[in-house]
Amino acid sequence: MLLDPNPALLNSLYWITLIAVIVSSASGVLIAGFKKFDLFGVIIIAIATGLGGGSLRDMLLGREVFWIHDQVFFIASLGSAIIIFITARIIVISHRFFLIPDAAGLATFAIAGTLASLMMGVPWLIASFMGVMTGTMGGIFRDILSNEPPLVFHSPLYATVSWAGSLLFIALLYIDINVTPAAIIAGTAIFTARLLALYFKINLPKFRFK
Repeated sequence: MLLDPNPALLNSLYWITLIAVIVSSASGVLIAGFKKFDLFGVIIIAIATGLGGGSLRDMLLGREVFWIHDQVFFIASLGSAIIIFITARIIVISHRFFLIPDAAGLATFAIAGTLASLMMGVPWLIASFMGVMTGTMGGIFRDILSNEPPLVFHSPLYATVSWAGSLLFIALLYIDINVTPAAIIAGTAIFTARLLALYFKINLPKFRFK
């Protein structure tokens, strides 16, 4: 499935990615804050979280890395980090609050990754997995740098809802739904499913020996 990269499509990808960078960077800041990192450490974690997944996607697809091509994304990640860093000194933020921007970043980056891949002519199944990787790798980088087990490997339905949402997005495009409403529907589904999985503690079966 090849999507023609017309101006409207490129504009949709731009704004979805920008939102993803901002919310994902915010989740990185909160994790770094709970670890009592200094400002530089907070910024590094935020940038790794907000830009890491998309960077890996672009390198695998042979695209110019998005935030190097357009520094607005780097500035957005940096700005998000500094704003949350200051805000956390003014108001009390719960340890669990980071799960909300994390879920929002997962949803928006999954859609952005899938859309970018489809625009490169990548087969639909691989495009959906690129969405998963874009949505989850920033969080993996965040957790590794914070010396935490990656959330994606043990938290309720993390990559699973990302992949399901990416496939839903592709299915909506196949039935000729416009990109913007398709992205809103699939992104909202990922975000909602992730929060519901957390609330009801829904997990995939874990590996165990008999």
